[in-house]
Amino acid sequence: MIVRETQTAEYWQEFAIDDRDLDYLYELFLEGDNRPRTNDDLTLALIRRRCEREEALIKNELARGTLFQPKEGYEVGEQVVFPALGYALGPVVGVRPGYNPKYGDFEVIQVRFEGQGETREFASKLGYPHKLNREEGESLEAEDLASPVELCDQYGSDVQRKLLERLRLSSDFVSFRGEWFLKGLLAEIHEGHLNIAEAMLDVKGTPLPAQELLRELDLPTDISPAAQVFSLNYNLAQDGRFDDVGSRDQSLWFLRRLEPPEIAHLPPRLRYTPVLYDRAILGEELLRWEMEIDDEITGLAAPGTEEETSSVTIVLNYPHRRVGTIPLTSKTEGLFPKGDNERMMITLIDGRTGKRMLGWVVRQHKYVYGLKGWYEKHDLPVGAYIKLERTDDPLAIVVDYFPQHKKREWIRVATVEGGKLVFTMQMRAIGCEYDELMVVGEDDPARVDSLWMRAEQDGKSISELVRDIFPELAKLNPQGTVHAKTLYSAINVEKRCPPGPILAELTNWDCFLAVGDGYWIYDREAL
Repeated sequence: MIVRETQTAEYWQEFAIDDRDLDYLYELFLEGDNRPRTNDDLTLALIRRRCEREEALIKNELARGTLFQPKEGYEVGEQVVFPALGYALGPVVGVRPGYNPKYGDFEVIQVRFEGQGETREFASKLGYPHKLNREEGESLEAEDLASPVELCDQYGSDVQRKLLERLRLSSDFVSFRGEWFLKGLLAEIHEGHLNIAEAMLDVKGTPLPAQELLRELDLPTDISPAAQVFSLNYNLAQDGRFDDVGSRDQSLWFLRRLEPPEIAHLPPRLRYTPVLYDRAILGEELLRWEMEIDDEITGLAAPGTEEETSSVTIVLNYPHRRVGTIPLTSKTEGLFPKGDNERMMITLIDGRTGKRMLGWVVRQHKYVYGLKGWYEKHDLPVGAYIKLERTDDPLAIVVDYFPQHKKREWIRVATVEGGKLVFTMQMRAIGCEYDELMVVGEDDPARVDSLWMRAEQDGKSISELVRDIFPELAKLNPQGTVHAKTLYSAINVEKRCPPGPILAELTNWDCFLAVGDGYWIYDREAL
């Protein structure tokens, strides 16, 4: 059997893109149906081409002479090809008899190889099975060869990485979102076309796909629709006025100047200045409460999140309530469509009324924006249970809460006194189910904001906040206990912080004593 190098792992591990590969891909676009091709398309095409090139080389080499097989006999002067020696070619310059007790009688041919000036001997007319022999009628196409598709499955990731590196260096190819096209085949998109697209988006006020924008651009009809779409997408991506806010499945274009500032930059209330702490000191119980809080900054994967789910319930914390956002955590992010863009526009549907609201997925900073008005309309407190649910449309998510008969209940309320955050128990009318450990009200948001800004400017530490706020919470019940979740919720009123650094402070200070089930007490004398 003739061994194909393309069937070996070593070949693809040492694989390098050469100019002939790029020339082939160039011709592929010219001779094809004038459409863009994906990264995977080009990778498979290149692997297939390398296999075809090797087959053509084998046939050309074998055509130069007689294929060497130990079972055959050869005459002086006959040109013989040796595939096992890199298709070396040479004439037979001598034949002599040979004998081996195991193999019996055979012949030994002497071959002088081209350009090498050396003569080597090989067994011929060997009446014994040998791997270099071919069966009668056996084709050069071995039945057990891996197909280009199978080779692509095995080695395609490395080939694709090298291919993309080379394509990016070429001025002949251009790319947009995992597709490639020849620059010379792009439809001409000039400034006038882009101005028309801007006007259309301005009037519509919502994102539009390239197909919709093309209706008003009047491009030449001899350019394929796929090439037109790619050309417009590529040019829009180069123009700073436009922003692709679509999902991984489709680009949707919008104007950056029409986007809310809360999606262009991380809202200050969600901004966290990292705090160094040792997570190893938290212990199993605190780590469990950290997991339950499920803060997006922590970035932990909750158990069971590897399984796709149709709905998720979260607890609304103070920063997200004030900004009008939903955190993207391991529990929630799977509900929203995948995308590689900085921002993605979606539809949020009020589960109570069916009203459709504009939402924005900002994966870089792990939040979904667009619910400030909804929170206020339904008067949802910090600590409310929020339910997120899929719909048949991947770009539409239902947001809901769990209603209950509105009644006045005792909850923690944050106020500012003497430049510090204090807490009291007050009656508040609440019309939804909520987490009693996380619920927090406030009397004067403007004063709380001033306190928050001062804490940011002064660089107030989490350690200071824990020692200030814990006693405030402890005084609210006769036992003087404070739950870890309650402390987290309260501190986030004044400073954005994930649970880890807060819980670490409880273990760092002797004045905080664990009493079980996530509750702690404060011992002033231990300070």
